[in-house]
Amino acid sequence: MNTDGNVIPRPLTLDWLNAAAPGPALAALDGLYEHSPWIAAAALQQRPFASLAQLKHALVGIVRTSGRDAQLALVRAHPELAGKAAVAGALTAESTHEQAAAGLNHCTPEEFAQVQRLNAAYGERFGWPFVMAVRGARGTGLHRRQIIATLERRLQGHPELELAECLRQIDRIAEIRLNDKFGITPVLGDQVWDWAERLAVHTDPGYGERGELTVTYLTEAHRACAAQLQAWMRDDCGFDEVRIDAVGNVVGVYHGGPIDDKQRPRRLLTGSHYDTVRNGGKYDGRLGILVPMACVRELHRAGRRLPFGLEVIGFAEEEGQRYKATFLGSGAVIGHFDPTWLDQQDADGVTMRAAMQAAGLPATLEAIAAEARDVARYLGFVEVHIEQGPVLNELDLPLGVVSSINGSLRYLGEVSGVASHAGTTPMNRRRDAATAVAELALYVEQRAAAAPHLVGTVGMLEVPNGSINVVPGRCRFSLDIRSTTNEVRDAMAADVRDRLAAICERRGLAYHLEETVRAAAAPSDAAWQRRWEAAVAATGLPVHHLPSGAGHDAMKLHEVMPQAMLFVRGENAGISHNPLESTTADDMQLAVEAFMHLLGTLSHDTP
Repeated sequence: MNTDGNVIPRPLTLDWLNAAAPGPALAALDGLYEHSPWIAAAALQQRPFASLAQLKHALVGIVRTSGRDAQLALVRAHPELAGKAAVAGALTAESTHEQAAAGLNHCTPEEFAQVQRLNAAYGERFGWPFVMAVRGARGTGLHRRQIIATLERRLQGHPELELAECLRQIDRIAEIRLNDKFGITPVLGDQVWDWAERLAVHTDPGYGERGELTVTYLTEAHRACAAQLQAWMRDDCGFDEVRIDAVGNVVGVYHGGPIDDKQRPRRLLTGSHYDTVRNGGKYDGRLGILVPMACVRELHRAGRRLPFGLEVIGFAEEEGQRYKATFLGSGAVIGHFDPTWLDQQDADGVTMRAAMQAAGLPATLEAIAAEARDVARYLGFVEVHIEQGPVLNELDLPLGVVSSINGSLRYLGEVSGVASHAGTTPMNRRRDAATAVAELALYVEQRAAAAPHLVGTVGMLEVPNGSINVVPGRCRFSLDIRSTTNEVRDAMAADVRDRLAAICERRGLAYHLEETVRAAAAPSDAAWQRRWEAAVAATGLPVHHLPSGAGHDAMKLHEVMPQAMLFVRGENAGISHNPLESTTADDMQLAVEAFMHLLGTLSHDTP
């Protein structure tokens, strides 16, 4: 009990916190930030809070706007992991619990010595202690091996980026501590996290042995993922119909009510892909299957039917890793399956047709064509996806509404000059193909930076048969241009082609440039975008719009029906197509809540 007679409830409630006097309210939030009560005091000035997410965002905002000196002081208020304070028993109660949960009090002598060496090196390099939310993405604790590996990796980071990462880790620590104070567990987010972990045990041969996740089209691991998704949809979630279709898509349908109505209502279509890039992450694509699965499970458990059906598809192929057939799964659903794909061969000479037959699929154009949906039966398509970029992470926002999926152009090119002796060819006599491409790459960077929502990348540079003492006579390269509008993208492509021609003419070189991919921009449907905006606002978070620079299955569905996407923040600076790809159970909880809100809003809009 406080001196003013106010009793702090356990667990806390927002109603109490919003109404409490400043002293008891601040006391209730004690310990969120190490030795830094000023953060909670400043955030409480923004009361009342409509949701716990809004309170968390207010706390984060205080840290972000506090100035560099205050931020450094906050970071330095944190103890080293398994450091002298821990050994001496001088940690705060919160830190003691967290370090113990990660097993840092049970380090072997070798592990303890390694941590001490790394702590010393980190402190010398950056001037502050290594900070990490050791309870991890699910909040239950990381293994000390994971912590040591992260410390080794982050020791190599840039100081400014590392400071920002420390602050984000501090925010995560505070989030978990706040959950504890409010007695909140992100149950739905935990479920999605657990599903993602269990799905990630399946990986192609040669990768699992290295601890890498790779699932390519119709391999044994791919089929195991499909079977697992099918089982969860049927047995755990309560879908009315579950099947694997003619191209390997996992299709689950939760009927709109009343279920005995012979005239089934229209459906909302959603989903994403379950294949991965090589050595990829656990959430790219898969998050967009698991989030609506969690929603269906909640609807089924509540015995609730929507006035429309919900069809969730785990698309079998989006990444184009085993065969050059990107968006195969979603393409088949809209009737855009290229017949020549069946005769494509993988690296081992296995045709797609043979792979389909080995997986028990019919492998006929007739069966595949039958999967094309009657778009008149669908309300639209929505997709949840991890952002695969740094924007939400840097803005400290768990969710973002996608305004458009960038249109893309891809080229493969080659510049030809003359290979000559590096020692005897004067600089003004050289016909160097590699430096020409290097000049082009710099132009691509400058041209893309000159316009908003435009990116350009020269991702591959290869000098065939190159040698250290030979002026490159040939250079192969790739070019990737993306923008929110086709017009901006195409204008840059024209400028790049003109610059390539000018560079080669000036340098006395020849070139060849082949367009390999052209994908139209897919702006989000305005009405569906507004539904996602309302869903994000309902969580108590500010609404932020951002374009998607990556391609998604929504791009294919955009060709035949309205679509809109919701992004979920990624950890580790938003990295994707990488084992470090991650998100938290709390962010996934918010994604499920937003999806449920969208379903509720749509229920009121649907006759």
